[in-house]
Amino acid sequence: MLRALLLDMDNTLCDTHRAVDAAKIQFARHVCQRFSEETSLNGDAFASAFVTGIYREWSDSQRSAYLPIIERQGEEAFRKKLIQDLLAEQHINTVTDTLANDLLEVFESERIDAFDFYPGIADFLDRIRDKLTLVVITNGPEFSQLPKIAAVNLEHYVDHIIVGGQESEQKPARSIFEKALQLANCQAEEAIHIGDSFSADIVGASNSNIKTIWVRHEQKPDPVSTIRACYTVDHPREIPALVEKIVG
Repeated sequence: MLRALLLDMDNTLCDTHRAVDAAKIQFARHVCQRFSEETSLNGDAFASAFVTGIYREWSDSQRSAYLPIIERQGEEAFRKKLIQDLLAEQHINTVTDTLANDLLEVFESERIDAFDFYPGIADFLDRIRDKLTLVVITNGPEFSQLPKIAAVNLEHYVDHIIVGGQESEQKPARSIFEKALQLANCQAEEAIHIGDSFSADIVGASNSNIKTIWVRHEQKPDPVSTIRACYTVDHPREIPALVEKIVG
């Protein structure tokens, strides 16, 4: 019998892709306005490179430079350094820590303004919560994830929220799924986990003996992995009908 639904937030319940794309456009415009005297500045290229960087699509040299910053000073310090480095590549070498922080706040603010549930998801959570315990497990640092949670008033819709940045380990670690099961007061076979990241959500939950629903978003399964999702949907709009069919 299914007793609990474990849920990823970004690009599962909420359209983070759309929010990032909207923030990227406004971030590029803001940077161009802030450095309007720099006629050679390519704001779009800067904003795109920043988003690539925060999603850890690094070169080897960037990995060597940024991992120690994250380990010693945290994610926020890394993002400010990334802003400084990317602007330096465009010959803007006057970006102080204070200015980098101001620019980072612009990106985060624009992203939060555009952050919302996928259509139909909030109503679905309201309905399904009468039948199941809902636990959100979201990876990411506190300074980034907590404002997203507040933006959609997520605590109103679910029973528990686990933020990876507040834990000793993040998905796909078994420990974070075990915590979710404890909060839901159920066994692994009584839960199902829904997420869009194959490596973090599907592999992590499967390794904890939890059934899975993969929100594919046109991704392909890991060809090396022997793990497969129990169910697959192409888009979050398909989640409500599938879950309600499973619950019966």
